Amino acid sequence: MTVASCNLNLPGYHPIELLYCDVNTVVYRAQRTNLESVAADPTVIIKLLSSEYPTYQDLLNFRHQYTITKNLDIPGVVRTYSLEPYHRGYAVVMEDFGAISLTEYRQTQPLAYPDVLDIAIQLADTLYALAQQRIVHKDIKPANILINPTTKQVKLIDFSIASLLPRETPETLCPSLLEGTLAYISPEQTGRMNRGIDYRTDFYALGVTLYELLLGKLPFETEDFNALIYCHLAQQAIPVDRVNPDLPSVLAQIVAKLMAKNAEDRYQSALGLKYDLEQCLDRYRSTGKINSFNLGSRDLANRFLIPEHLYGRELEVQTLLDSFTRVSQGQTELLLVAGFSGIGKTTVVNEVHKPITRRNGYFIKGKYDQFNRNRPLSAFIQAFRDLISQLLSENDLQLANWKRKIVAAVGENGRVLIAAIPELELVIGAQPPVAELSGTAAQNRFNLL
Repeated sequence: MTVASCNLNLPGYHPIELLYCDVNTVVYRAQRTNLESVAADPTVIIKLLSSEYPTYQDLLNFRHQYTITKNLDIPGVVRTYSLEPYHRGYAVVMEDFGAISLTEYRQTQPLAYPDVLDIAIQLADTLYALAQQRIVHKDIKPANILINPTTKQVKLIDFSIASLLPRETPETLCPSLLEGTLAYISPEQTGRMNRGIDYRTDFYALGVTLYELLLGKLPFETEDFNALIYCHLAQQAIPVDRVNPDLPSVLAQIVAKLMAKNAEDRYQSALGLKYDLEQCLDRYRSTGKINSFNLGSRDLANRFLIPEHLYGRELEVQTLLDSFTRVSQGQTELLLVAGFSGIGKTTVVNEVHKPITRRNGYFIKGKYDQFNRNRPLSAFIQAFRDLISQLLSENDLQLANWKRKIVAAVGENGRVLIAAIPELELVIGAQPPVAELSGTAAQNRFNLL
């Protein structure tokens, strides 16, 4: 890549080469034109937004990753120097340690499993340091892991969706709107697990990454987003030693432990993981093979975590699942869940996420609250707006199918519903005017629709 082909025009930096470009970001290697000090790095990496008119969320993510990494002093994280205005967006200036992404590296350099172990040990160190800072990366994958081809040093990048919360509850979003990369995402990060996200979500993504590095393919390969989510939720990946018998069984056990569906079944500490990985590497270097040993002997959590398992509600959950099974076969049912405030009704209802995902269904919800008492049917309207946001993320064929169904149901009265749910017009298009009714007649028409 010649300098002439680089379009970077940032004062204080001279472009050297274009390193990466996709629909979201552009990454350059550049040279400083005015070194602040002798110790300053002569070359840097500059990351820009691809879009000429970036969205508010794009700008927010850029500022977010700078805010998180600017004060991080972790050897396994790429240092961030500055965030500078650039056209209608930002430029993030980062250190250049002569690295390329693991995705690019493994395309030109075959990785033996001892090499993968060395990479995994460095990543475990980095995840431990991040956990000490209460940071969850949420997007561990080969494209976000850099390696220096000469020194084999490994560092993490892209903290645009990282969390500073020790635990967070994800929303149930359509697959195309989920944070993270779907092929590597943890079950709880999909929002369909009825579980919160903490530092152990990165262990699952690391397990998927190691699986790919060892075998050259992902554990779950499907183009269907919902099917991929269900694989993360309920399907067990084929063990790596079954796919490649030359791999040690203990290495397969480590990957499987990292990819456990429930966070409490994974490693509870990055140091416990690092110890097991070091044991594997030490045994390989001393004997040329890795014999089995008990995993997790040094795996001790450094914080108190209560398993997020639903206790004492097996009968109620099974009633919900049985009802959903009948409905998915064509029946229509209304099931009421009653109980005092805070008793756990929402948690019980959320247990139906898995079967809904398996059958490509939609989970929508609405809630009556004290701030919307003046809005009739506010919970129903909220639920239908939730449904429409999911429909709008579908492909054109599915969206056209839904448009046909809804128009067939509402006939020429679609404008009545659009008045209450404006987003509906994005699905069914502009509707003709409706007859003016008043009083009970207008209310009956609305309720019928």
